[in-house]
Amino acid sequence: MKSKLYGRRMTQILTNQLCFCPQAEFNNRPDSLFFNDGIRRIDFILVYEDEDKKEFDKRHIRREFFEASLMSMGLELEATKSVSGVDSTHLFHMPWDVLCTYAEVLHIKVPIQPNDLSSRTSPWHFLSCITKHFYPSEKLISKEAEYFTAPFEKAQEEFFYIKDKDLFFTPAMRSRMAYYILSRAPYELRGNIKKFGINKLLDGGVYKAAYPLHDCRFNVKSKDDACPNERFLLYNEWAHPKSFYKMQPLDLIRKYYGEKIGIYFAWLGFYTYMLALAAVVGLGCFIYGYKTQETSTWSKEVCDPEIGGQIVMCPQCDKFCNYWRLNSTCEASKKLCIFDNFGTLVFAVFMSIWVTLFLEFWKRYQARLEYEWDTVEFLEQEEPLRPEYEAKCIYERKNPITGMKEKVPYTACGRCVRVSIGIGTVLFWILLIVASIVAVMVYRLAVFFAFSTSLRNQDLKTLEPLKEYVTPQMATTVTASLINFVIIMILNILYERVAIWITNFELPRTKTDYENSLTLKMFLFQFVNYYSSCFYIAFAKGKSVGYPGNPVYLGRYRNEECDPGGCLFELTTQLSIIMGGKAIWNNIQEVLWVKNLILRHCKRGDAESTIPRWEQDYRLQPFSNLGLFYEYLEMVIQFGFVTLFVASFPLAPALALVNNLFEIRVDAWKILTQFRRIVPEKAQDIGAWQPILQGITILAVATNAMIMAFTSDMIPRLVYYWSFSVYPYGGHANHTMQGYINSSLSIFNTSDFTEDSMPQESYNITTCRYRDFRYPPGHPRQYEYNVYYWHVIAAKMAFIIVVEHIVYFTKFILSYVIPDVPYSVKEQIKREKYLTQKILHETNLKLVTKHMKLDDDETTKNTEDDVSKEGMDLDF
Repeated sequence: MKSKLYGRRMTQILTNQLCFCPQAEFNNRPDSLFFNDGIRRIDFILVYEDEDKKEFDKRHIRREFFEASLMSMGLELEATKSVSGVDSTHLFHMPWDVLCTYAEVLHIKVPIQPNDLSSRTSPWHFLSCITKHFYPSEKLISKEAEYFTAPFEKAQEEFFYIKDKDLFFTPAMRSRMAYYILSRAPYELRGNIKKFGINKLLDGGVYKAAYPLHDCRFNVKSKDDACPNERFLLYNEWAHPKSFYKMQPLDLIRKYYGEKIGIYFAWLGFYTYMLALAAVVGLGCFIYGYKTQETSTWSKEVCDPEIGGQIVMCPQCDKFCNYWRLNSTCEASKKLCIFDNFGTLVFAVFMSIWVTLFLEFWKRYQARLEYEWDTVEFLEQEEPLRPEYEAKCIYERKNPITGMKEKVPYTACGRCVRVSIGIGTVLFWILLIVASIVAVMVYRLAVFFAFSTSLRNQDLKTLEPLKEYVTPQMATTVTASLINFVIIMILNILYERVAIWITNFELPRTKTDYENSLTLKMFLFQFVNYYSSCFYIAFAKGKSVGYPGNPVYLGRYRNEECDPGGCLFELTTQLSIIMGGKAIWNNIQEVLWVKNLILRHCKRGDAESTIPRWEQDYRLQPFSNLGLFYEYLEMVIQFGFVTLFVASFPLAPALALVNNLFEIRVDAWKILTQFRRIVPEKAQDIGAWQPILQGITILAVATNAMIMAFTSDMIPRLVYYWSFSVYPYGGHANHTMQGYINSSLSIFNTSDFTEDSMPQESYNITTCRYRDFRYPPGHPRQYEYNVYYWHVIAAKMAFIIVVEHIVYFTKFILSYVIPDVPYSVKEQIKREKYLTQKILHETNLKLVTKHMKLDDDETTKNTEDDVSKEGMDLDF
């Protein structure tokens, strides 16, 4: 009973501190960013539903308590009502003293003096007359002044480079400090339990929205002289379609939205820039394959009526499958030549080097941004705790670093339980994906049997090709890929909710910890979900099938075989369907989303010119807390397709480049025009995505080498060309590819079929051919692997070992030669540390001198008093 009375009493005390002034009327200045007095800047907006009829409602009490708490923390408030009369708004302003206090709490870096180190001249400066057209207009977006910076300290305010107190802290800094206060202000007291945080109030419907202001309309320049019009500049020089060819104004993006948004667009732009080189090489490889498809010797042999037309292939399933002629795959073999040629081999090695260069140059670029954006020494302890974490801190423990007691939300045992449940749930969902892949495999086996039966030729004499393109293998591959894509999209939707629930249950300490934990879970799932079918086709399908008289079975189904030309074209088909389907699905969502926005905008009309700035922003959409996470995830999954399986699809970099050129501008357009201004956040790098990218690059070397060795038909062709086409194995005088098809197909005696696998109709065929390297019937070691097979296996293993060692050695050399931090940046970092230490030393020295002087003055005064007193005694 006492605790309830105490809570009510505290509520009354804080509520009485709130100035219940009448709501301010709209002053007909829609572009204003200030209170009605035109002096105090608006730092944050809180919108709530007008509840005059619910005076004693719980929401109303919580809102009053919360706003009283904000005012007791130093924020100034102005209440205003919507012009349309639907919602009420509270505008908040942070005075200078409050800004200084929380700038010190958040370790915000501010200028101490202008940068006196001259920047190095670029070796390409003579091309500036050309390159300037690819940069934002300097007349509109001027270059930011460079300063040495240090964390703000309120006690040493006079040592910072303060020209104008109103402009010293940028709007992004002010919004970040305001949100920090809002996230920690209490809204209810229940005994000793304090409930706090704007997020809880938003979830409970106490407030409908909380956001910082855009500085103007995106397509109309503000008429207010105090408005910097940064949103208008960003739209014209960054998000507008006419600026698609220009570099991004990253400094202005960072200034307006904060480092976290800035680093994302910096990474996306750098990745797209590096994709241009890979796209050119990949496109050249594709053109080379397209030009040589008609001149390929082995493809000609497949299509030749006298060679491929005379080779009868064994059935690829039991009983109901028919014999077929090799030239039925003529068109497929030509298409395979486009992707399976010597150019692809060179391109696979090139991409292995490219990914290394991409990461090494990105580290250098990121290091420069870290310095320029003041995040070099951004440590985890500087990042504030998540309100959700703080709210559940009920246990005490000794901090191993500070040695002081601190509150934590769980014991060591409780943390282990939470992590174990999370790991178990993730493993369960990964096994669910594996089960779905196995189900697709069973589908492939069953449907291949169905297609082989329904598409078989009924003409007993000619055994003509089934059709040019619709072969059982191709029909099975396409339908299985489509089904697999649908399963991928369904599992994505389900697992997304599961991953968020697990991460919330684990209670990460900071927002960075939260995002890193969620990132690892989501990427692990997406990796298995998107790539598992590709790994199956590349490294499992057709690798263990036996031979016609002794096939390998998976359950009651005969194991799936590759096309006589190999599984590479099937892998290419799988990749193109998943990548293309994902892009189409995203575009459909974008189109529907934009259509809804256009309809809503038409209903809105021209009201923006007659309503205040904060109400214009309220009509925009809120930006999701995980919005940036999904953008990263989409690009990293694309990066995996571009690097892991690029040996089978050289056009992947070109398609990714085109997609990303649109992605940058679409993301910029959405974030500027359709969303409320995002609360700025600090970020040093791209977080957990960096080690994920490094892991993908290491894996990409192995996967591409293995694709060329085991999925492509390149190694068997090279072995034949250099060894088996000439003496002692071949009858040709010179190295040639002639006769390769006949050499790569083994012979099987149809009388050796088992009763379960024998075709129902024999057509009086005594022998048929199959894809393998085995001794023919009648040989002492019939149907065992021949010497050609062992040569090919040895060549494949040697190829993998040599290529991997060469590429990894090259990666090591490049990593060593290219420093992560440019030398000029190191110099500036050292200079900044020196200046900071010098200023702090001088400040401390002045304080010591001041105290010593005060002590000396006090001593002198006491001495004089003693002497005077002593003289008076003598006089007496």
